[in-house]
Amino acid sequence: MRVLRLDHSSTTVVNGQTFSQWFKDSYVFDYQGNSPLVSGFYFDDWWPESGGFPDPYPHMVDDMGLTPEEQAKISKSYQANMAEIYDELLKRGMFSWQQQWNGQADPKAKNGCCTTPLVKQGSTCAPTLRRLCAADSPAQTRVLNYAFTPGGCRTDPKNLTDPIQDIANFLLIRGPHAFLGHGWLGCSREYAVPAQLNWDYGEPTSLCKETATDSGIFTREWTKATIKMDCNTWTPTIAMKSQ
Repeated sequence: MRVLRLDHSSTTVVNGQTFSQWFKDSYVFDYQGNSPLVSGFYFDDWWPESGGFPDPYPHMVDDMGLTPEEQAKISKSYQANMAEIYDELLKRGMFSWQQQWNGQADPKAKNGCCTTPLVKQGSTCAPTLRRLCAADSPAQTRVLNYAFTPGGCRTDPKNLTDPIQDIANFLLIRGPHAFLGHGWLGCSREYAVPAQLNWDYGEPTSLCKETATDSGIFTREWTKATIKMDCNTWTPTIAMKSQ
């Protein structure tokens, strides 16, 4: 893992490259980034646009000697440089964690590391499924990133609260490319693995649909299973088909 703190606003030319050129061509897409074995990236860094840098170590920001205006300039330059990186990734047929969809309202917004489940128990369950079951929903047209309940970055992956509901909802709304798992939960953790994660559901034969107008019950056929979620009772059904 690489950890760097760089001045993205620098315009100095070194060895024939500006900083942004070096960052893209020599750092991100170096011999490792260009390797055919690499298809995706996780960029574990960010600069807040407000110009208020994070201070993980006492007085680190003070020691840098940067004014809030200088910090804001670096932040905006970082956003611009990363926009070029994200565009280049797509051109190369690659992806990054930050470009996966986890409910961002702005299609250009990046996914953070605290992934959440998109379908939740309660009054939002049915409206969410109606929206995400549509053919043009981001769940169908983008790379979906879905987390086990309760999601976030401060939960215990050993104790999943609604694993079968999450698996059923994921199978209802997922498109051709999707991930089900967790956000950033720290190192050296124990992760529960529900048996249903290893079941072979085949391929979806259609989009999910509501059984009747405002029924709150949604189904989707897969070649090897029928998936159902009853939002009224928060009851999932995964019925495997006989082969």
